Amino acid sequence: MTLSIVPAASPRNRLLQALPPGDLAELWPQLEPVELTLREVLQVPEQPMEAAWFVETGMVSMIAMLENGDGAEVGIVGNEGLIGLPLLLDDDRDDLEGLVQMAGTAFRIPANAFQAVLERLPQLRRLLNRYALVHYGQVARTGACNGRHHTDDRLARWLLMAHDRAGGDTFPITHEMLGMMLAVRRAGVTVAAGVLQKAGLIRYSGGRITITDRPGLEAASCDCYGVTRRAKDRLFGLGPGEHSYWH
Repeated sequence: MTLSIVPAASPRNRLLQALPPGDLAELWPQLEPVELTLREVLQVPEQPMEAAWFVETGMVSMIAMLENGDGAEVGIVGNEGLIGLPLLLDDDRDDLEGLVQMAGTAFRIPANAFQAVLERLPQLRRLLNRYALVHYGQVARTGACNGRHHTDDRLARWLLMAHDRAGGDTFPITHEMLGMMLAVRRAGVTVAAGVLQKAGLIRYSGGRITITDRPGLEAASCDCYGVTRRAKDRLFGLGPGEHSYWH
């Protein structure tokens, strides 16, 4: 749904923020501000992509769907990223679903306009190529983490990644969705969430999670969270001790 607002002078998307002012000025007229509604599918597996989205607020889960209808999250995109990487890589489709996990906003650009502007703005292409590598690393790390680490460690990692993109300490999530995100049964999510809540790191009630102890949650997470966050920080020129999460 198109927003009836004038785009802000300073975008919240980190990729757009990182562009030289002249490149952003050339790209800006192509960008349409849109709302991202909860459970909206931005990227349909195996279907041609009509647009790319620079996420401003909210969160999109990249989900690998299986033949039996089950799915598992393999990546997360927030205001650090872009939905539409196949268009960057000279293709127009992917086998992953892009599902809005937290409602928010984005800048939408039609596929043909996006690919045309990539030819005119080499610095944009270089920046997005680097982002694609960072996102690939997140996907690879998620697969390794889901295969090797305990559920409570993985839940802590996922909650930290969601917290980075939520814009606040409290955000909606259900056990069913967490099960899909972590590729575990609901009972496993319940046990893991109980461990973190008993430790005073989170509060979970009525389909909403509140992060009550961010440092403690980082200590409880496996090292996969730190690896992916450091890669993202390098992309945006943040050094050791600087952080890219929302607050």
